[in-house]
Amino acid sequence: MPKSRQTLLLNYTSCSVPEILCISSTANGYINGNKWFLRYSITSERSNWQNMLKFLGYQMGISLIESQDYWSQHDESGEYPHELHAALAKDGWIGIALPEELGGSGLGISEATMMLHTISESGAGMAGSQSIHANVYATQPVAKFATPSQRQQMLPNLINGTYRTCFGVTEPNTGLETLKLRTQAVRDGDNYIISGQKIWISSAQVATKMVLLARTTPLEEVKKPSEGLSLFFIDFDKSKPGLELKKIKKMGGRAVDANEVFFDNYAIPADTLIGNEGQGFKIVLHGMNAERCLLAGEALGLGYAALYRASNYAKERVVFGRPIGMNQGIQHPLAEAYMHLEAAKLATYHAARLYDQSTTDESITQTAIGVACNSAKYLAAEAAFTACERSVLSLGGMGYAQEYHVERYLRECFVPRIAPVSREMIMNYVGEKVLGLPRSY
Repeated sequence: MPKSRQTLLLNYTSCSVPEILCISSTANGYINGNKWFLRYSITSERSNWQNMLKFLGYQMGISLIESQDYWSQHDESGEYPHELHAALAKDGWIGIALPEELGGSGLGISEATMMLHTISESGAGMAGSQSIHANVYATQPVAKFATPSQRQQMLPNLINGTYRTCFGVTEPNTGLETLKLRTQAVRDGDNYIISGQKIWISSAQVATKMVLLARTTPLEEVKKPSEGLSLFFIDFDKSKPGLELKKIKKMGGRAVDANEVFFDNYAIPADTLIGNEGQGFKIVLHGMNAERCLLAGEALGLGYAALYRASNYAKERVVFGRPIGMNQGIQHPLAEAYMHLEAAKLATYHAARLYDQSTTDESITQTAIGVACNSAKYLAAEAAFTACERSVLSLGGMGYAQEYHVERYLRECFVPRIAPVSREMIMNYVGEKVLGLPRSY
């Protein structure tokens, strides 16, 4: 169990995330010795998110006003938000969904989704939430399928912030065709030798570990493409020969690096294999639905942050002797965007709860979880985009100015629309699995 701390009482009534009440307890589900009770409030008015900014600013040692400048500066410089990672690790947040016996909090993806939703909505946006994103979801397969000794060796130092991890799956010539990936892991005595290329690997510049999916049996030699893939949790030592990174310049979320990663006969110990050789794809699927929920929460936070900033501007900006928010041309698009966010929020937390419930309820099928989590990600991404775009337009010319931050939110909200699976592929999945339509790809 995480170390005991003074009772923390926080009631986030000014944030769109469901209210969270934290009080000390001896029951299961802790954040540094404190039990988290979750109360869902759908109709409460939440028009001010400054309390959340104050909380995160306090944790990071910066003031409320400075917090927005902090993220703007890091977006411009591309510098990783080390202060946020340190603050979250210090208070046990990194391990929110990992087992208590390893130093985690023993909570679920529902609570992890709330956490990333809250970080994003605070103004940190996708950059803030993505800075710890992989540490939350990529470790789920490790926690479930690694041996007890592997878990003890691999996870506690991630939870306390000593290590940081990245997730190595996507390849430049496969994209969504994960089963066609060709990065090889060839057994050589007590080692595997890794050769191949990964792309769009977030936080690789600061990561010391990687959850890696690679082929231990060539694609041409397996009966089914899902066979022959293996999962590893490796040291990501950039000083060793055979490992090279190339940073990708990107549109938004620049505080979190994205990279091409090249392996050229990079040696890893054989005992970094998670589960059985050739079963990696089945194992990694355990984390993919969780990621959909987390990303949906991050998108929601971004949409609410933009919407609140736009509505505050509309109250204060006076044109022709009246606030522009009195005009239905401003008011209605923002109100509609809010309703879309609220609907997507319901879908998101339903999916997260279903995912968590499935760990103890075998009647919940993987297809049901997949449909719920993918649908939530789709709806949240679309709602966030609508909110961010309308927020920029509501500010007019100032929406294009960096000092009002909504342009940063708009740039960042493309991420959940594109990754880790496109809108079109989600519709393909729902069409096939729910509507029974012929597979279209």
